[in-house]
Amino acid sequence: MDTSNPNGRSDDGKLPTVDPVSSDQPEIHGHEVMRMMVESGQAYDADSLQTAVIERFGVTARFCTCSASGMTAAELVVFLDQRGKLTPTDGGFTTTPDKICDH
Repeated sequence: MDTSNPNGRSDDGKLPTVDPVSSDQPEIHGHEVMRMMVESGQAYDADSLQTAVIERFGVTARFCTCSASGMTAAELVVFLDQRGKLTPTDGGFTTTPDKICDH
């Protein structure tokens, strides 16, 4: 894998798979990803959101929510979609501040 590639992708364009992160690395709450989405003002598809999350938080980052933990960026995207946190648009999906529970 080309570690200098800024979007975290390997030379073949695929997102890397990584070994589990040590338990001493703090998890990032899904709210932070949703805030990133709101601040960007752009629509994402699953792949572009996963890439943006990896670019912002790192390929080894793990994510938690109010009801789940230990998720990869890809798992978090699926989780947010399943929980109705993503709003469909013509260009993919976005989110809005009212979908961030913040508790």
